Amino acid sequence: MTQELCWIWRGHCISYTRTACSSGSPSRRAVLCVHGFGASRLHWRHTLAALAEQADVFAIDLLGFGNSSKPISCLADEALVPGGVRYGFDLWGEQIEDFCHEVIGLQPHQELQLMGNSIGGVVALNATRLLEQGGAAPQQVILIDCAQRELDLKRLGEQPWPARIGRPLLMAVVRQRWLIQAIFSLLAQPTFVRSVLRQAYPTGANVDNALVEILVAPSRDGGAPESFRGFVNLFNDWLAPELLNVIHTPVRMLWGEADPWESVAEARRWQKRFDCITELKVLPRLGHCPHDEAPETVNPILQQWLHAGWH
Repeated sequence: MTQELCWIWRGHCISYTRTACSSGSPSRRAVLCVHGFGASRLHWRHTLAALAEQADVFAIDLLGFGNSSKPISCLADEALVPGGVRYGFDLWGEQIEDFCHEVIGLQPHQELQLMGNSIGGVVALNATRLLEQGGAAPQQVILIDCAQRELDLKRLGEQPWPARIGRPLLMAVVRQRWLIQAIFSLLAQPTFVRSVLRQAYPTGANVDNALVEILVAPSRDGGAPESFRGFVNLFNDWLAPELLNVIHTPVRMLWGEADPWESVAEARRWQKRFDCITELKVLPRLGHCPHDEAPETVNPILQQWLHAGWH
């Protein structure tokens, strides 16, 4: 059974679900699933039951997304106003670290694996860095099409000249609340969301009305544009290679070969470069969210990897 619950973190309501291990016996093992930008815990709709065959499975809405609170965004060069937050990987990494301690209840006998899709992968890596520093490292991290974040200023030199010239304008636009409200209202429409999904899911499988509603529903919350505005903080934030370079926890990576946004060639470079990466599996024809696009293919892989991670 999956329960939707609320955890109060730093005065904010964090929505999450817990799917109890289906073996029926108390589990000392837990898996925490972290969604990507603009998604929510519901994006693991086809994954949780399969993972729960081995462990208690938690899926969380990052602050600013899903049913979690959406406080006002404060950019890196702005004063932090009462109730405001600086959206970014440090905030979300601390959220996941605290969730692991306060909700999952990490103990010496507790085993934990983290799983993240897109920017959720970077969040999982940063949380792993923090957990390792506190002596509570997870058994494994599973990355599903982890965000490579070409928009980050640290990668600007790799971009073609139009992107380099246009970056300051893009950053200036995102800062303006009045403009963000207008842009957000256009982007958070079912027709536009469906068009983006057709890119993200090349086979078209599981692009259904339920998925569109999962992505559109949180945008109806009055605070939703704030996390969208907070995206500007991600122009200068952690990159996955920076985190892969400092963590020691084993990492496995699953990648859709047809991902239109995150290059599988870059993933292969990571595999060669970082000792913590133990495996990369590339899935033909699939895109940015293979766990939702083809769960019949992905779930057995995840189950196999979880099993390997416990031992």
